[in-house]
Amino acid sequence: MFPGLALVVTLLFAANTAAHPQPLGYTAKNVPASIQTSSDFPALEIPYNIRLSYTPAAIVIPENNQHVSDAVICAAQNKIKVQAKSGGHSYASFSSGGQNGSLIVDLAKFQDVSVMEGAGIAQIGGGIRLGNLDIALFQQGKRAMSHGTCPGIGIGGHITHGGYGYTSRNWGIALDSVIGAKVVLANGSVAVLSVAEHNEYLDLFWAIRGAADSFGIVTTFYTITYEAPDSIVNFAIIFGDMFSNKDRFVEAFMHLQDVAQNASVIDSKTSFGMKVNGFNFTVNGQYFGSAATFNSTILPELIRGFPKPISVDIREMDWLQSQEFWNGDQIEQARERTDYKTHKNFFANSLTVPEKTPLTAEAWGAFFDHIRSQGLNTPFRWFSIINLYGGPGSHINDKTTHFAAYKARDSLWVFQNYGLSTPKGPVSIPFVKGLGESIMTAMPDVKFGAYLNYVDPTLSADEAHELYYGPELTDKLQKLKAKYDPQNVFWNPQAFTA
Repeated sequence: MFPGLALVVTLLFAANTAAHPQPLGYTAKNVPASIQTSSDFPALEIPYNIRLSYTPAAIVIPENNQHVSDAVICAAQNKIKVQAKSGGHSYASFSSGGQNGSLIVDLAKFQDVSVMEGAGIAQIGGGIRLGNLDIALFQQGKRAMSHGTCPGIGIGGHITHGGYGYTSRNWGIALDSVIGAKVVLANGSVAVLSVAEHNEYLDLFWAIRGAADSFGIVTTFYTITYEAPDSIVNFAIIFGDMFSNKDRFVEAFMHLQDVAQNASVIDSKTSFGMKVNGFNFTVNGQYFGSAATFNSTILPELIRGFPKPISVDIREMDWLQSQEFWNGDQIEQARERTDYKTHKNFFANSLTVPEKTPLTAEAWGAFFDHIRSQGLNTPFRWFSIINLYGGPGSHINDKTTHFAAYKARDSLWVFQNYGLSTPKGPVSIPFVKGLGESIMTAMPDVKFGAYLNYVDPTLSADEAHELYYGPELTDKLQKLKAKYDPQNVFWNPQAFTA
């Protein structure tokens, strides 16, 4: 990176490599940036999903809002598309632009966290990773917030497109905690958004909570936080040989679906999901309470009728230990972009199941048939994670689309279907897509959806908008796009356009 590189030079380089015939002539702005000939460019450029690699025109590494503003204005004047990069974990590499030649605004310098004493309101930089956020919040009055389980994910895309974790049924998704934000808009202005009724950007505040990538760059979030519990129960119960008998497989899922809707067993303090991978069947989750209560009241109902498990892991632990338990990785993550080394070659997509139409035995059976016929002993690794969103007491589903531009409020289950390439062979995208398609084919009259943070790069913009938002939200978001970004400065292949 050239610490004092004039942004005009960066965009001059970008413009020339993009075959612009004339040099650019704008006032130099001292925005730190990296161009394709910079020594650190390869390390800054590499995406989380290396199956989808794009080469940006340039990468700016702003240190303040003015830098972000200058970068956006300069890119807009030169008709270069812009996308922000927080953790860079976009499944579709949209944080790399989703195409060659975009300007990437890397928010790695925006990682400060401060908690207002007494009020529990946190001010969070838009580039911090979730593991580092957990540590910072806990160190300031033992505070916590709801979010996903992977510590390397950045807050930016995660919190603005949902942000599910095992705490979500009790605390809501990450998006629900946002009460304000600072956002750099397409015209370079810095808008201060909030829930206050007199705020002039209420419509934009609604839009960024669900579709921020189309509207601006969030440099700062203001969120509510919760008192971290002194202890919390985490559980993982693994069963083997669930893929040789269809009836047993279907009965297991139907039983767990019954439990998920049983208010005498499940309330907001219990969250669980299932993971299948062609080898094992795992029931895992989290309980806000004691291990003694979980073991005596909830566990027996969860595993009733199941064969003897291979392993049962039930642990009562403190908050940060709990976060690390699910992460499968140390909670503290690299802060410098060039020090972050986690990259994978994969394809993933999702399926949301409406609460009013739980999955039928026929649908679970079709899911089994797809796995049995194509998913055993594959050269690539795969899994489906099926998480409970709805059910009794869920605070995910107690809000509507009037609250935010987030559609998956009526879901009972959300599937993440994921395939990972290995040295033995590349991921089969048709197989992974077939996991969800098998269920949809078995229930053709049901309007299924999808979850924004498990973005499917094979969808067109229209298909993505239909699945992730639906026609009503799409219409409203497109109108707001025309209002706030009429030149489509903020763009990726599934972004809204004016």
